[in-house]
Amino acid sequence: MSKHDVVILGGGPGGYLAAERLAAAGQKVLLVEKGALGGVCLNVGCIPTKTLLAAAKHYVQAREGERFGVKAEKVTFDWAAMQAWKRAVVEKLRSSLADTERRLGVEVLAAEGRLLGPGRVEAGGEVREARAVIVATGSTPAWPPIPGARENPKVVDSTGLLELAQVPRRLCVVGGGVIGVELAGLMAALGAEVEVVELLEEIVPFMDRDQAALLRRAMKPVKFHLGCRVERIEGATVSYAGKDGAPARVEADLVLLAVGRSPSVAGWGAREAGLDAGPKGVVVDERMRTNLPGVWAVGDVTGRSLLAHSAYRMAEVAVADILAAAGASGAGPDRMRYHAIPWVVYGMPEAAGAGLTEQEARAKGHAVKTATLPLRVTGRFVAEHGFSAPGAVKLVADAGSDRLLGVHLVGAYASEIIWGAAALLEQELRVADLKQIVFPHPTVGEAIREAAWETH
Repeated sequence: MSKHDVVILGGGPGGYLAAERLAAAGQKVLLVEKGALGGVCLNVGCIPTKTLLAAAKHYVQAREGERFGVKAEKVTFDWAAMQAWKRAVVEKLRSSLADTERRLGVEVLAAEGRLLGPGRVEAGGEVREARAVIVATGSTPAWPPIPGARENPKVVDSTGLLELAQVPRRLCVVGGGVIGVELAGLMAALGAEVEVVELLEEIVPFMDRDQAALLRRAMKPVKFHLGCRVERIEGATVSYAGKDGAPARVEADLVLLAVGRSPSVAGWGAREAGLDAGPKGVVVDERMRTNLPGVWAVGDVTGRSLLAHSAYRMAEVAVADILAAAGASGAGPDRMRYHAIPWVVYGMPEAAGAGLTEQEARAKGHAVKTATLPLRVTGRFVAEHGFSAPGAVKLVADAGSDRLLGVHLVGAYASEIIWGAAALLEQELRVADLKQIVFPHPTVGEAIREAAWETH
């Protein structure tokens, strides 16, 4: 039986960052991961997807560069080379992550871990004891009970799509959420005929409705079927009921099932150990504590915010609590706050947001004032993307207090701008405060400040 200060189950963003922070604070840490270090995000999610999207953007820009005075003839893409670049990026980042853990003194164990109870984990055929345990087991692709979907070689999840040997000629995407929209945009940019079947009335349901509609319209090569329920899949044929209930179908060569992700709460002893966990995740408080003493949970497994950067922040909150409990010097209380966490759709184009949508603000009883401006109000956006490129910023504020409630973006650089909007919301600034902040010129982010002057 070996003893550690902290044992962490899961080597994804939440797990590995917690290990780094704890080890840097002098704690003896064991990180248990049965798969590849880095979890879904690094190996089969965020990083490989963005790598392929970047390659697709290079291809599109080269193909459409003539309007900017750049002529390229016979532009083609090499899917095999794109896949090779993706693998190189993932392998290098994974190696760098392993080096970081080693440098900080984190013991990484390639094994399946099982929670036995407070302070006890079984891993590598041995019971490991620790003062604290962090559960960071992540999530898995949701697989709805659609007849014909399982054990169908023509149906893949996001992991399977990222490993394809070639781009399909026709792709049907079941699900218009973040994953579905990103991968639909990728395949469409590379010439696939893409159709998306979405149960709800609009894509990316947590987006502001105006911005979601703008994003959908900007994805011109993709055909969307909204408000439609998939009834069965036969081979690569997707049969669904339309808005009026009339039967319809999409004929494709491949089907991507992209209906979200589910917290991984099974297979590692949660129920047996007495952990309060269910299909929606492990229940935690604002300090990431579970119902078991000495056991914390972070990341997707909590079901609270299934984003890698949310997992990072949850890890830091849990670490602060663990160090405070250990009486570590300089350790203080921290808590998880969700109201200003930014989200991003890395599509073509991008979309991002933080805070409340207009619809959410009204539902919460706010008297709302808004402003929406096209990104072409900024000189840099026009210079780099032209006069007709899609893009807009929308501000949502409380009419009485003038407090900023939400910032929403569609268009180029949205992913790189939204952190600043999240900071504005975290500090609960007013629209009047935003007007006094100096933005660099020329930048696309200036559109946020310009929208402040239009808010009413």
